[in-house]
Amino acid sequence: MAPQLDLFADPSLDPPPAADRGAGKRSAPIGPAAPPAQLAALAERLPKNMRFGTSSWAYPGWAGIVYDLPHTQQRLAREGLAAYARHPLLRAAGIDRSYYAPPRTDEFAAYAAAVPADFRFLVKAHEACTTAVWPKHQRYGKVRGQPNERFLDPVYASEFVVAPAVEGLGDTLGPLLFQFAPQDFGALGGPRWLVDRLRRFLDGLPRGPLYAVELRNRELMTGAYAAALAEFGAVHCINVYPSMPPARTQRARTRQDQATALVCRWMLHPSMNYERAEARYDPFDALVDEDPGNRDEVAHVCLQTELDLPVYVIVNNKAEGSSPRTIAKLAARIVELGGFSG
Repeated sequence: MAPQLDLFADPSLDPPPAADRGAGKRSAPIGPAAPPAQLAALAERLPKNMRFGTSSWAYPGWAGIVYDLPHTQQRLAREGLAAYARHPLLRAAGIDRSYYAPPRTDEFAAYAAAVPADFRFLVKAHEACTTAVWPKHQRYGKVRGQPNERFLDPVYASEFVVAPAVEGLGDTLGPLLFQFAPQDFGALGGPRWLVDRLRRFLDGLPRGPLYAVELRNRELMTGAYAAALAEFGAVHCINVYPSMPPARTQRARTRQDQATALVCRWMLHPSMNYERAEARYDPFDALVDEDPGNRDEVAHVCLQTELDLPVYVIVNNKAEGSSPRTIAKLAARIVELGGFSG
């Protein structure tokens, strides 16, 4: 996969793009795109417990969809969030850069200051929390291929992941997500080994935040896994990803009827891998490969959630080609299936 430094590196450390530099010159603030009237009407009909958002927000191709004009990726990463949050259907956002390095408290606080009080962030926990053995990828340097001593370490997670997010984001913090990338857990002890480690981990985390766990190995989604989450008030993140079962199957297997919230991430088209999707869908301004089957799956799990419980749905550009456009189609389907159109 191509490096994502522009998107996930600390925006405060990025130099301003050349177009934005100049002695004594300041660029005009980034504004929102004027939304079509039907999008605002659609947002009004949606249940208020449902929040939709995208995986990050720094996409120049969203000019005319989310943003007023074309802006550089670097500038959108630094300054685009306030305009993004004015889109009628975007009441949440995924902070993905935190998977690569934990942001500081003041960085989180800057995000919170840019959005309305009822906006929520899904924060991906640092990959050190969920990677048992470091991949043999060049970017991991000297530790590649080595066991990770911070794997499911609640002390590390509490200090460097949970505390900065809680303190910086305050009430705008939604789910704090622990994503387990595909790994050879069979060689480490299998599903039971992971559940035992996960139980100790969740037991050691501070109480209060909503913790969500995302799996990419379907064999790990056992009854014992669901019971461990329920024991500590955590939830399974239903994820639309080629190696995972359909959304409604995940809901049934993970005790979602007992969960305190629904967390769902629609990540990748079933016919794609990330590299192919990146090349095919860039600049992410159109629905290239619509996926009505998964759209219905996600809509149904949203509607199966009690109306007094929070629903967070985060959509990636690689699901169909343009996550804001996917969200508009998904919202319309929810309104249609739920009978909210009157």
